[in-house]
Amino acid sequence: MSDVNLVKKGEKVGNSEAALLQKLNIMPFTYGLVIQMVYDNGSLFEPAVLDLTEDLLVAKFAAGVRNVASVSLALGMPTLASLPHSIANAFKRLLAVAVQCDTYTFPKAKAYKDYLANPGAFASAAPVAAAAGAPAAAAPAKKEEKEESAEEMGGMDMFGGGSDY
Repeated sequence: MSDVNLVKKGEKVGNSEAALLQKLNIMPFTYGLVIQMVYDNGSLFEPAVLDLTEDLLVAKFAAGVRNVASVSLALGMPTLASLPHSIANAFKRLLAVAVQCDTYTFPKAKAYKDYLANPGAFASAAPVAAAAGAPAAAAPAKKEEKEESAEEMGGMDMFGGGSDY
């Protein structure tokens, strides 16, 4: 009728306690291994190394590749990890020369030179491209407005940017 502790944690279980627990159909025992250390090729590791997931391995590998690329770029030694960065840096340098020099250019630099020559042309192209995907009925009717010069606006064209304010 009252609770009686037969076995305490850490104590050795005798035959009489085991027989009584078996008659009561109580199985408080678990059997298994508790991993203390992992041994691999002469090295000991904590058991946490066994809990690695594929995502964690990919993240660790990517971090290692970034470190190799950083070190090889800093030392100026080309490796497979630093090759994309070296090519991108070389393109940036060539582009800087092509933008500053009128006599030297290459096909990929043309878009950058055009943008620097007339940035307003590229800014107005984005809304037109977005409106091209919309149905024609949804486009609002445009009113033709007369552009007012800077003199009519009272000198608002201070920096030569037109009437955009």
